[in-house]
Amino acid sequence: MEARKTTIAISANDFSRNFAEAVPGLTRKAAAEEANRCLYCYDAPCIRACPTSINIPSFIKRIATGNLKGAATAIMDANPVGASCARVCPTEELCEGACVLNDASKPIQIGLLQRYATDWAMENDKPMFRAGPSNGRKIAVIGGGPAGLSAARELARDGFAVVVYEARDLAGGLDTHGIVSFRLPQQVSLWEVEQVKKLGVDIRTGVKVGEDVPVEELLDSYDAVILAAGMGYVPRLGIEGEELAGVYDAIKFVEATKTYTGDLPEIEGGRVAVIGAGNTAIDAATCSVRLGATNVKMVYRRTRDEMTAYAFEYDFAKQEGVEFSWLTAPKRIIGDEKGRVTHLECVRMELSEDAGKDGRRLPAPIPGSEFLLPVDAVVLAIGQERRRGLIDLLGVAHDRGVVLIEEETRRTSHPKIYAAGDVIFGAGQGEAMVVSAAEQGKLAARAIAKAFADANSIAI
Repeated sequence: MEARKTTIAISANDFSRNFAEAVPGLTRKAAAEEANRCLYCYDAPCIRACPTSINIPSFIKRIATGNLKGAATAIMDANPVGASCARVCPTEELCEGACVLNDASKPIQIGLLQRYATDWAMENDKPMFRAGPSNGRKIAVIGGGPAGLSAARELARDGFAVVVYEARDLAGGLDTHGIVSFRLPQQVSLWEVEQVKKLGVDIRTGVKVGEDVPVEELLDSYDAVILAAGMGYVPRLGIEGEELAGVYDAIKFVEATKTYTGDLPEIEGGRVAVIGAGNTAIDAATCSVRLGATNVKMVYRRTRDEMTAYAFEYDFAKQEGVEFSWLTAPKRIIGDEKGRVTHLECVRMELSEDAGKDGRRLPAPIPGSEFLLPVDAVVLAIGQERRRGLIDLLGVAHDRGVVLIEEETRRTSHPKIYAAGDVIFGAGQGEAMVVSAAEQGKLAARAIAKAFADANSIAI
């Protein structure tokens, strides 16, 4: 499903303005005032609510006292992608949602304070960590996204020699390629990549394991392997018309706006339907607005209560003018004689009393409720494909593409292969968030360090 692309009439200046960060950072005065609102709780609930367990009162106190390097170090020590997470974490559901001030006034703006400190670190570009003394062990990491980078950073600090194999030309995973620039500028995630490189980690981009590097070579050449490849592009819906020009994969759609070259999806002046209601769907919809679409509708077969996008994402989309067509499912995509999209045929849905495995009520079509939605483009955002091919090449056990691991050891069914990030999401390993992936990378690295430490103890 290779969608058409063409050069559109949006100048570099317009693009830069439209895709600049939507939320401004804190000024020095505002950051100081906000930091001084913090109660610096003992046994703070905000720490427990953070998947990476950042010592939030500690870094906020350092901001209040003007120690920005110390604040940034505390953040990045716990979360190797802390600058990205400052922008994309659902803080209202995590740290800010747990803030004790919620009942009294309003929570501390932890996300913005975290951004303030890490922005200072980026602007000053001073190294915050050092690699540990070599322990003579070599580890391969498959995937240079948040989980892979976190694992690599932790391993390097423990003295391991680490090589990261990244299939794309730039490392950073979803942060670099798949989250819209007006929420997460690419330079932020690339700075985090550089921080890992400065520890001596060898990040080899444009290298596909199983194609450019045989799996057998990794298993023979390294003491352990961490699978952190994330997930792939959007799967096909399996409906008529997906091959038409003007049908886009949401991940590729957003990616095109992250590396602006003047070659972007043809959206300006058109009507766009986005199929799905997750965070990527929201990103595709808001991108469409900023690329000049005259009307953007999100088409979802359930209701607002069942959508998986974060609440702040939904609110942002509404502010951008995105419309929502609830209880609506696509049946086919219709095109003209030139093979270009003209309509999306939909059917109205209703929720049954039966619930699926996730506890949500199952949607069912209402007979005879079909209708045509005039559109010039359709963006598919119904999730991402699992890395089944790579997983099978590695020979590790999985459940429909969800790699299975032992909770304590973080090992897969292969004794030399560990796993972290989206490849294990869906098997009781928390939510598919950037911050969760970062923590899973850390856990995998620590598990490897413990395994070799235990082995050395036995040998002695």
